Amino acid sequence: MKKVLSVFTLLLLSAVVYAGGYRVSLQGNRALAMGHTGVAVVNSAELAFFNPAGLIHLENKFNISAGGFAVFSDVAYQNTNLGTSAQTDSPVGTPVYLYASYRVSDQFALGLAVYTPYGSTVEYPTDWAGSHLVNSIELQSIYVQPLFSWEVVEGRFSIGGGPILAIGSVNFNRNLNRDLTDLEGNRSNVTIDASGITEFGFSFGALLNLDDNDKWKLGFNYRSLIDVNVEAGDGVATFANLPDSALAPIDNGEFDFTASLPLPAEWTVGLSYKPNDKWLFALDYNYAEWSAYESLDLQFLGSDGSVALESINPRNYEDASTIRVGAQYSLNEKLDLRAGYYFDESPVQDGFFAPETPRNDSNGFTGGFTYNINEKLAIDASFLYLSFKEIDASFDSFFEADGTPVPFEGTYKSSAVVGGLGVSYKL
Repeated sequence: MKKVLSVFTLLLLSAVVYAGGYRVSLQGNRALAMGHTGVAVVNSAELAFFNPAGLIHLENKFNISAGGFAVFSDVAYQNTNLGTSAQTDSPVGTPVYLYASYRVSDQFALGLAVYTPYGSTVEYPTDWAGSHLVNSIELQSIYVQPLFSWEVVEGRFSIGGGPILAIGSVNFNRNLNRDLTDLEGNRSNVTIDASGITEFGFSFGALLNLDDNDKWKLGFNYRSLIDVNVEAGDGVATFANLPDSALAPIDNGEFDFTASLPLPAEWTVGLSYKPNDKWLFALDYNYAEWSAYESLDLQFLGSDGSVALESINPRNYEDASTIRVGAQYSLNEKLDLRAGYYFDESPVQDGFFAPETPRNDSNGFTGGFTYNINEKLAIDASFLYLSFKEIDASFDSFFEADGTPVPFEGTYKSSAVVGGLGVSYKL
């Protein structure tokens, strides 16, 4: 018999941090230090992510950029009416990247991008007030992308892009509802574990030099929609501590499951201005088609392949924008200084604020530098302080077994501090 489980907040792939509606931008130390601008900035192999059309414009034949970040994040929840509160205890996140380009001819270059664009670890105290929605999530991802870059019109216009292979995994735990336990009083819960999930997408970019003096550049980059489909056998759902009772929605044990989730397409357009050899300014506008994420629905399968339990999870996200600005000042031949800012708009609508990824409008303040050790090797460093707007919000789509709605509401305060370090090499 098919039964309906109250909202099961799950992220199936680390690339699915989209599912929470936030995206901490950590795809390159030079770009992050300038407010994560980069679509029209030609200064390193980080273009492999931001706009592969620019790779052909790098001065050297071979370029490589590699690095990583340490992410310290914090979420605090409080409901003063009920006297409940909680704070996450999340391990340090460590996203990394590796980009390379090779000039095949004066008009054509090849590239490779390996990066971890989405990923999150959130852990609440056991049996906190929202444990029926989430206890813990650990997400990991890696994107691998071969690239081309072609100068269509010499000195003026180039294009680039390539396919994306997304590989991810997730471990997620939550209690089944607010009070269901086994005979010993242990809370009934479920753990989702899935790994090796692969899907494909692509990106495409263009770069236009607007003047003969190479001062103004206009860039464009598109990253496609990726539909994540989890089939039976891709992961396992383990139900534990359910009572041997008709009140239990499913038996204890392991189950296959299926699900589908769209990762929205995003468009970015950017403008850069280099008035002289000392200064560089950049402005990027990003538009993400979050409205593709209407719901995340799961089906748990019995041993005969039939649906033993179904989970319906409405999200109803809206499209959202991010505005980024940055500047670079070359102090001397050895040191380049950078600073930036970005505003990231939340796609979450009222009544759909889920605590597994408490995402609201945020302001990112960035800085950093590059130290040129010699003509070939440089050290890149960056810093980000990400402040999320304090918000009073609720999640209204949780229902008891009898269909009674149980809104989960409260005040959320979130922030993140990120430090990054990388190297750039050219030959």
